[in-house]
Amino acid sequence: MSSNLRLGFLCCLGCYTIWGCLPLYFRVLDHISPMEMLAHRIIWSVPTGLILIVIARNWAQLRAALTRQHVLWLTLSALLIGANWLVYIWAVSQERVMEASLGYYINPLVNVLIGAVFFAERLRPAQWAAVGLAGIGVTVMTSALGYVPWVALVLCFTFAFYSIIRKQVQVDSRAGFVVEAALLAPLALMWMGWFVGQPGGRLIGDGGWDIPLLLVSGPITAVPLILFAIAAKRLRLSTIGMMQYLGPTLQFLISVFVFNEAFGLTHAIAFAFIWTALIVFTIDSLVGEAKARRLARAAASLR
Repeated sequence: MSSNLRLGFLCCLGCYTIWGCLPLYFRVLDHISPMEMLAHRIIWSVPTGLILIVIARNWAQLRAALTRQHVLWLTLSALLIGANWLVYIWAVSQERVMEASLGYYINPLVNVLIGAVFFAERLRPAQWAAVGLAGIGVTVMTSALGYVPWVALVLCFTFAFYSIIRKQVQVDSRAGFVVEAALLAPLALMWMGWFVGQPGGRLIGDGGWDIPLLLVSGPITAVPLILFAIAAKRLRLSTIGMMQYLGPTLQFLISVFVFNEAFGLTHAIAFAFIWTALIVFTIDSLVGEAKARRLARAAASLR
């Protein structure tokens, strides 16, 4: 393995490990309300992002991201990722980490489905089969929970549409992150100003360990996004596609073995359908990528 590939692999591993272990961080701070936690996450993301811009000397990319068209799209992506963060924090506080992990498991399949519905992309039979199996899994999970797993669906669709927008907006990942955080920051600051003036309101948690823990919410938010951007430039999409399941798998294991969330036979059946769908989807993606490489080599040899 070359040093470039090794760096990409380690960055991808670090990115999904951090995302997978986030429930542990939010559970330590579960005495802080989801809105308060979200406000801190947004506010401290701004200086973190600016520090990363300074280190990388990405001022040109930041200026390029501040065009009117880019700001309009990044405003929408900021609202989507803000909603995603809020629902995820709330899910951890309500001991619904397993349901949250379900959302990130089905996210790649929903990306494919969105491509078919909104961008007229044709799905292969195996991809349709994977989407169908995932749909059965969600239906079974609905039966197990007694209600539609809206947490999973909101997390899945907000992140799916966020990813689509960020893919269409050609800006540097660090610059885009700073702009998104800066667009959300006024709302977070206004809410925090109102909250501090309420009975029992506080500026930065209960003091003590809350202070450093809340301050690192910015780096915890920014670092995995930067690691992912580094990995995406060095690894094949198939490699990233397989490694992305590390995050929800860690969340799932934490929910069952650390938080002791309920996991019965119906849950097992639901996740069996989801995991089978992901196996079918991953194998089909690998076969499709291998075929595309063979065709590319054949076309190159004819030139």
